[in-house]
Amino acid sequence: MAFRKFLPLFDRVLVERLTAETVTKGGIMLPEKSQGKVLQATVVAVGPGSVNQKGHVQPVSVKVGEKVLLPEYGGTKVILEEKDYFLFRDGDILGKYVN
Repeated sequence: MAFRKFLPLFDRVLVERLTAETVTKGGIMLPEKSQGKVLQATVVAVGPGSVNQKGHVQPVSVKVGEKVLLPEYGGTKVILEEKDYFLFRDGDILGKYVN
């Protein structure tokens, strides 16, 4: 629960990437090199939002607990209590999954 002690600033979003599939649907185990980069993540913390030209706060478009689609490259790796998290700007997140 290290992310509870960490609050992103402005329009930053702290996410935890989902783990890569290690076994195919047919039961074949995949080596690490052949596993693709996981582009899905869960939002664990969000900043208050960015300030626009008029001085009003523009809130972040995602909420804690939502699953989002990330770009293949980008983000800043953050290690909190030996666990990897990534910081993205709100505008860099490609979309969110809805139920």
